[in-house]
Amino acid sequence: MNHYQLKNTIPVLRIFDEDKAREFYIDFLGFSLDWEHRYEEDFPIYMQVSLGECSLHLSEHHGDSSPGIKVRIHVEGIEAYHQFLAEKKYKYARPGLEEAHGFKEVRVGDPFGNEFCFVERIESL
Repeated sequence: MNHYQLKNTIPVLRIFDEDKAREFYIDFLGFSLDWEHRYEEDFPIYMQVSLGECSLHLSEHHGDSSPGIKVRIHVEGIEAYHQFLAEKKYKYARPGLEEAHGFKEVRVGDPFGNEFCFVERIESL
């Protein structure tokens, strides 16, 4: 019998511009800044943002991650979240709401090449 349990996953996403990251993750997606860290004033930033139970680490540090990661995030109330995003009228993305493989999906990419697929399972009739 195993005496361990895996917990939540927090991906580390590579970013290249702190201001663009804040604009996308906080202003557009609606995440909150939990904390940030720099070793010195002019060093790269490492920060955590979260929304609900979803946390993401964003890093400007070379080697922490590679751009181009794809992340699936399960959402309760995806239609409401889609409406929230649509109302933002974000200059660089206007994601749609699609149905695929038994899920409703909202797909959007960040300014650094990372992709998000927000999903909610479609209830069977």
